[in-house]
Amino acid sequence: MVIDQPATATELAAGLNLTVDAVEQLLAELQREYNGYTVNAPDTDVASTAVINAGHKSSPRGFELRNIAGGWRIYSRSEFADVVGGFVLEGQTARLTQAALETLAVIAYRQPVSRARVSAIRGVNVDSVVRTLMQRGLIEDAGTDPESGAILYRTTSYFLERMGIGSVAELPQLSPHLPGLEGIEEFYDAGRM
Repeated sequence: MVIDQPATATELAAGLNLTVDAVEQLLAELQREYNGYTVNAPDTDVASTAVINAGHKSSPRGFELRNIAGGWRIYSRSEFADVVGGFVLEGQTARLTQAALETLAVIAYRQPVSRARVSAIRGVNVDSVVRTLMQRGLIEDAGTDPESGAILYRTTSYFLERMGIGSVAELPQLSPHLPGLEGIEEFYDAGRM
């Protein structure tokens, strides 16, 4: 479960300090057990299955042990793919925290922007939040600042897709939502005259 490729019987034997024959026998037993001692269990004949099933009424587990690519690996059973997929996707679509939303907003409106600038605007360290946003594919590296050498961040096309907009130019204007700026347009217009 914790290795990234199938484990051979030899590797498992070395890790468990057992003989290869003993490990292969244990793997075959686990495979039959995970398959619920059924007559249709793969890699067993009907006679040995009947002996295994004597006194046992078990159903298949939600996972199975497969011998593939020269090694053994545990997989979720195909008939439970929808359930397992739901849990996997649920983790990817979890809601963002308030801190993540605020950081994402600063990056979206000020991009490309450095992590230090985002921290200065928010008044807190945003290192872990930026890592989370990058892992979720909402922001990406936009190069480095020529003056400071700091990494700059911008939003991704996935961010635009999730927001339902075509470009960052379609983001709502902030000025109507800021308190105390009712006459700001007149102020700028007066400065242009």
